[in-house]
Amino acid sequence: MRVYKFGGASVKDAKGIKNLLKVLNEIPNKNIIVIISAMGKMTNAFEKIVTAYFNNEIKTNDKIDFVKKYHSKILDDLFFDKNHLIYDTINLLFIQLSNFLINNNKKKYNFVYDQVVSIAELISTKIVSAFLNDNKLKNNWLDVRHLIKTNSDYREALVDWDLTEKNIKAITTNTITITQGFLGSDINQNTTTLGREGSDYTAAIFAYCLAAESVSIFKDVAGVLNADPRVFKETILLTQISYTETIEMAFYGASVIHPKTIQPLQKKEIKLFVKSFKKPLNKGTMICKGVNLKPKTACYIVKNNQVLVSIASKNFSFIMEKNISEIFNLLHRYKLKVCLIQNTAISFLVCLEDKFNTITSFLDELKLNYKSLYTQNVSLVTIRHFTKKAIQEIEKTKEVLVKQTSKEVVQFVVKN
Repeated sequence: MRVYKFGGASVKDAKGIKNLLKVLNEIPNKNIIVIISAMGKMTNAFEKIVTAYFNNEIKTNDKIDFVKKYHSKILDDLFFDKNHLIYDTINLLFIQLSNFLINNNKKKYNFVYDQVVSIAELISTKIVSAFLNDNKLKNNWLDVRHLIKTNSDYREALVDWDLTEKNIKAITTNTITITQGFLGSDINQNTTTLGREGSDYTAAIFAYCLAAESVSIFKDVAGVLNADPRVFKETILLTQISYTETIEMAFYGASVIHPKTIQPLQKKEIKLFVKSFKKPLNKGTMICKGVNLKPKTACYIVKNNQVLVSIASKNFSFIMEKNISEIFNLLHRYKLKVCLIQNTAISFLVCLEDKFNTITSFLDELKLNYKSLYTQNVSLVTIRHFTKKAIQEIEKTKEVLVKQTSKEVVQFVVKN
């Protein structure tokens, strides 16, 4: 049993889907689970539908029309028969989307988000499955929501491992199975999502439950690099990384591997390969038990769109355990992710990720008891296994607001 995962970049257009067919014909394709993400930037496009739904109904229709046209172009480029069943299948999914938006009476953003954004994954896998079947690569399409069961924490759902494992073990896997990443469902059969980039996590869930030989994640890069090539001119391919090192990199924000992906694989020592869908036979990066990092080099992780908040007591008293506890309770309540902490006797500084757009409400409540200053749109640069040269490069090219150093890691909050 092998699990393959293809990201949105690999299926962004008809050319990409044809390449996916080529890849599956080049690599072992018996007894495999294939996890496929939404096409291209369609997750972002469906997010815009949700935003428009909560703001302006006319704009909602415009956003829906955009994603319809995007997928229609792909359908027309792949299928020559306009009476092909896939056209009706995709049209039905859009009808379901429209009916949900008309009839929904739960005006909670996160709930609506999961019901709407999930459609992108269903469309993507339906199209790919139909195309593969038409091109002699027979497969079974599977609705992952029937298998991965979660709680009702929409957008960040927690997996019910016992029930999920029971469901996945019951499926027939002696052929090619096509299914979605990112999705699950709760006890009420409402769709849930596992967090952005959750398709990698889905691959790990299947691998764990089926005791797979390996997981391969196909991306538009050669493997795991020591830095984002869109940000840094010179990058190095990491040929091997340990589970522990990968978890550390994910914790600091490395976007190549989802933070939750490694843990289930590590439990059963299932190897994870990160490869290029352009050159699938190349070795790429292997994540496994063993050597921490090969080659040993400085690794750069950049998180943009951060908020730097400096907090102090109103009467210049010490920031003690009680104060820190109050502040963290607020951070937890507003779902603000803390990426860096630094404190002095009378101040407490945090670098935050405002994923749920709650920073304004947090600051409003915070000022009832504390003084605060904040700077938006800063970046957090983390260097693992740093060198003196690596530090100098950041300090020479960036305006550094905060610097924090430990044995293996140096972090900078910098102005953009």
